[in-house]
Amino acid sequence: MFCFKKGFDIIMKVKECMTNSVCNCTPETTIQDVAKKMCSNHIGCLPVCDNTNNIVGLITDRDIVLRSVACGKDSKTTPISEIMTTDVCCCNSNDEVNEAEKLMGTMQIKRIPVLDNNKVVGMLTVGNLVNDSKVTSIEVSNTVENICHCGPNAKNNE
Repeated sequence: MFCFKKGFDIIMKVKECMTNSVCNCTPETTIQDVAKKMCSNHIGCLPVCDNTNNIVGLITDRDIVLRSVACGKDSKTTPISEIMTTDVCCCNSNDEVNEAEKLMGTMQIKRIPVLDNNKVVGMLTVGNLVNDSKVTSIEVSNTVENICHCGPNAKNNE
C-alpha cells in the first residue's frame, strides 16, 4: 500500500486510485474509429499517443461533437489530430490524489491522463474518486464543485 500519514490526513498516491488499463489511439486514427473505440469500451475519452506511447493529445466525446459533427467534418476520413486537444493536463502516478483533485478543479477537467516518463500508464477520473473508499465524499464534492464552478461562491450563481 502507498498510503502514509501526514499529520492527521492519509496521503494516497494517484496510482492507487487510477484506472490502469487505458485504451489509446494515434493522431492518424480517424474520428469514426475513435468513436467506435469509445463506444465499444464504454468510455468518453482517449489519450492520443505516438508510436512510443508518449502522449501528444487527448480526444473526448465532446471534442467529436463540437469540433467534428458540428463543423461538418467527414468522420470516416478526418484524423483526430485535427480535432484533439494538444495542451493536455496530466499528472504522475506518484502524485498525491489530493493534488490531482486540485488540478482537476483548477483546470475544470473530469479526467487526467497519468504519466510515468511521459508514457501513459493510467487515467484518473472523477468516477475513480467516487468509487475509491479512501477518498471522502467531501473531497469528491469539492472537486466536482470546482470542476463545474457550481458551489455557493461560483460566478455563474451571481
